[in-house]
Amino acid sequence: MSLDPQVVAYRAARAAAGIPPLYTQTLAEARAADLAAIRASGGDVEPVHQVRDTTVPGPAGDLRVRVHRPAGDGPLPTLVYFFGGGWTLGSVETADGICRRLANATPCQVVTVGYRLAPEHPFPAAVLDCHTATRWLAEHAADLGVDPDRLVVGGDSAGGNLAAAVTLLARAEGGPRLAGQLLVYPNTDQRADRRPALGQDADDRPADGQDPLLFNTHSVDWYRGHYLADPADALDPLASPLLADDLSGLPPALVVTAEHDPLRDEGERYAQRLREAGVPVRASRYPGMIHGFFAMPGVFDAGRRAQDEAAAFLREVFGLPAPPTVTPLAATVGDGR
Repeated sequence: MSLDPQVVAYRAARAAAGIPPLYTQTLAEARAADLAAIRASGGDVEPVHQVRDTTVPGPAGDLRVRVHRPAGDGPLPTLVYFFGGGWTLGSVETADGICRRLANATPCQVVTVGYRLAPEHPFPAAVLDCHTATRWLAEHAADLGVDPDRLVVGGDSAGGNLAAAVTLLARAEGGPRLAGQLLVYPNTDQRADRRPALGQDADDRPADGQDPLLFNTHSVDWYRGHYLADPADALDPLASPLLADDLSGLPPALVVTAEHDPLRDEGERYAQRLREAGVPVRASRYPGMIHGFFAMPGVFDAGRRAQDEAAAFLREVFGLPAPPTVTPLAATVGDGR
């Protein structure tokens, strides 16, 4: 399928504005541009009953976290969310719109973890930060009103990679017990020679996965180069969850992918491997969409639909009632439930 008309319009607007790829900018420029782009494309900022910043202990010092809490007393089901940005860009601010919407739409508490970024702090710093924060939230549940029996990890892009890695660490280290994992176009295979999905030829868009106006294979290489100080780290399952020998016993998963995304195939292969290991999985591919769409409901209708699907998944694993109406979902690649 060709690019969605909304993606065609988005790409044309970027071309007209002469927006340079993030990988051609300095780190400071790319971090500022990433935040500005997400704020511009995220749609209206939804009010949440309570939003506050605090800290939790990390392996190398305190970690900033942002807590989005809907109305409700006592412990609440909680999503621990890891932002995207190739382990190099991003912050609790770049995930704020997603977390507000999921907190309201589920409803549940959403805690965003401000993990350390590369290249200042390469692999495995981000993984260790995210697992330590998740474990602390489970062990000190009363401090932030967390229901430790209803705890899910999730994230988009690099954040999806970190969520998958946290489930592996939680299984290996005996906790915390997780009710689910929300993986949105996750990186699962960091090997430089892997074969990415290149999408379909459409209009004047290059069909080789190198379109400079969209997230492309150069983007993937740029982020990986910052994150993995040693290329051999790509073989570590905490960097490449797809390479884990055994995926059994992991929590139920929703894996969201975009048709025109270099990360599509590795995300869908990971969903299939989870399913083969006996993990309940729903895999949804959004036709015509590109990497990043989940964070862009102000530009892409599919972004809002995908967030609605994520909220529906969270309600299911949290044991919450469904709303009176159901939003149509994406094309289902496979469903193990």
